[in-house]
Amino acid sequence: MIVAIDPGTSGCIAVLSPSGSLVDFCHMPTAKIGKRNRVNAAAIWGFLAPYADQVQHAYIEKVQSMPGQGVASMFSFGHAAGLVEGVVAGMQVPMTLVTPQSWKKHHGLIGKDKDASRTRCIQLYPNCRELDLKAKGQALADAILIGLYGMAHG
Repeated sequence: MIVAIDPGTSGCIAVLSPSGSLVDFCHMPTAKIGKRNRVNAAAIWGFLAPYADQVQHAYIEKVQSMPGQGVASMFSFGHAAGLVEGVVAGMQVPMTLVTPQSWKKHHGLIGKDKDASRTRCIQLYPNCRELDLKAKGQALADAILIGLYGMAHG
């Protein structure tokens, strides 16, 4: 199996079988710390632990700062990505960081609107009702497509 992760407080973790079937998923668990939501590393560990012996590789979207984003939001995003990478590393699962440009190009999504990845996943996984949800479906779709990219290029 592989693990595919769209990091960030509104991201998602997907577990895919070697054939690309969606085995399980978890919307990024968070905890309120002060005024901000932070990724809950213990909850990520708890979700991934039952799969630890079966996971061959993890593909995690490589995050970077973007023009126009505030300092606090970028710190939060980087913090979340670092926690995700730390949990995966602590589980001794090999990982690859995947740029958004790479997985989006692979799936023909460059230049398309943000919802195009969700639309593509609905085509690939027509029975997954979670994909029907706008924001949460988007995060799950991104995680799945990151994983499928990793499986094709790993």
